[in-house]
Amino acid sequence: MNFKTRVTELFDIEYPVIQGGLAYLAYSDLAGAVSNAGGLGQITAMSLENPDELRKEIQKIRTITDKPFGVNFAIGQHGRRFEHMVEVAVEEKVPVISVTGGNPKGVLDMVKGNGIKTLVLVAAKRQAQKAEELGADAVMVVGHDGGGHLGRNDIGTFVLTPEVVDSVSIPVIASGGIVDGRGLMAAFSLGAEGIEMGTRFIATKECVDAHEKYKQAILEAKEDSTVIIKRSIGAPARALKNSWTEKILEMEKLNQGYESIKDYISGKANQRFIYDGDLENGFGWAGQSAVRINDVPTVRELFDHMIQEAEKISSRWS
Repeated sequence: MNFKTRVTELFDIEYPVIQGGLAYLAYSDLAGAVSNAGGLGQITAMSLENPDELRKEIQKIRTITDKPFGVNFAIGQHGRRFEHMVEVAVEEKVPVISVTGGNPKGVLDMVKGNGIKTLVLVAAKRQAQKAEELGADAVMVVGHDGGGHLGRNDIGTFVLTPEVVDSVSIPVIASGGIVDGRGLMAAFSLGAEGIEMGTRFIATKECVDAHEKYKQAILEAKEDSTVIIKRSIGAPARALKNSWTEKILEMEKLNQGYESIKDYISGKANQRFIYDGDLENGFGWAGQSAVRINDVPTVRELFDHMIQEAEKISSRWS
């Protein structure tokens, strides 16, 4: 099967598979493994303390892989300025920069003219059109199925992806609910030219910062094992269901605003779950696709299985 699309050509990768910018987890070990396997690995910039830490991660990934990689800027979720971090990525001449969680204009303007390819995560057709107007090279469209922060309109990947494909001329990458070769082929059939996966890459051996209990919780997930939190403050996000998220949902029913829940939805609460394995005093992001994840392979093994599965489907279609 020929996996060449405008996405593989744009980013000079073998397979049109993008690793999501997983908060507190997407660092050089994981990103380098994804790039070495033929996809596009990404480092999460805004989870790092300062520009020096980002520079170290960029320099480290270059000792792991000589393949293209990206740096993700989740600019809307941390309440921090991003300009000094983007400057480092530009100085280091990273191949790809992606933007999630906010208005991408500031980042795209800083990157313009530096030969860096740009990706923008969107959750609505209008957002995709705006990203194209601002000069993004491609968009990733995340449906309601995904983990972490989502759009506000509860539109699933199967509906949203073709809507976006039909509304822009730049390449579209489907995200949300995709974990395998079946998902890749489904995305192709919807008109997307690649996929982004987040939750699936947490349950890999190279995601070294994710606690084994976090990975096990993903493996044990059922169809109804995730919930949407933060909806009351206009920032809906999908996490694994536990007693902590139940507390959040109960507090959100009172509609007392961000201040009332900020300690429950903080980065520290997230890190207690994902780093320390404290499954009842914190939370961990995961998409509905967690129910389809049943093992913790190496990234290379994951890619091999995905590609074999996709090729079998392609053969049946032929």
